[in-house]
Amino acid sequence: MIVKETKLEGCYILEPRVFDDKRGYFLETYNQKIFNQLTGNNINFVQDNESYSSKGVLRGLHFQKGEYAQAKLVRVIKGCVLDVAVDLRKGSTTFGQHVAIELSGENKKQFFVPRGFAHGFVVLSETALFSYKCDNFYNKESESGILYNDETLNIDWRISSGDIIITDKDQKLLTLKKFIDEY
Repeated sequence: MIVKETKLEGCYILEPRVFDDKRGYFLETYNQKIFNQLTGNNINFVQDNESYSSKGVLRGLHFQKGEYAQAKLVRVIKGCVLDVAVDLRKGSTTFGQHVAIELSGENKKQFFVPRGFAHGFVVLSETALFSYKCDNFYNKESESGILYNDETLNIDWRISSGDIIITDKDQKLLTLKKFIDEY
């Protein structure tokens, strides 16, 4: 496995080793010992989630507050998404900055997003099967998020705003300024 740190400290792109032959392929998607060794973390994932979405669906930018904050290891099994993490760690030198990575069933890349980040993705292919591990359990009362089209973030979602499909709830998330004021 190849692990590359992004411009945001603690966010990693993981490229698993893929073994191809005439039958298809095999890859190890996760090994706690190797993951912790290569990233310098001591992560214990406790929950796996999966979503299926159509082209243009944007989920995010979500995070959980306080003791329910979550680190995530995300990947796409089928299809293609643009995956985005936004640094919300107030003492960080990259606070308010984001990184965007294309994840697909073809490239088999994974993206590790530590606690203290907002996370979201938009589906670029006709459909996408998205899978992720979390190091903390979901808690509805602790959910929050940052507005995907916040002008200060200036995220290029690589899809026109008219083609984005988003929930009413996600359209009412906090701006970065409001997040700073409230937290």
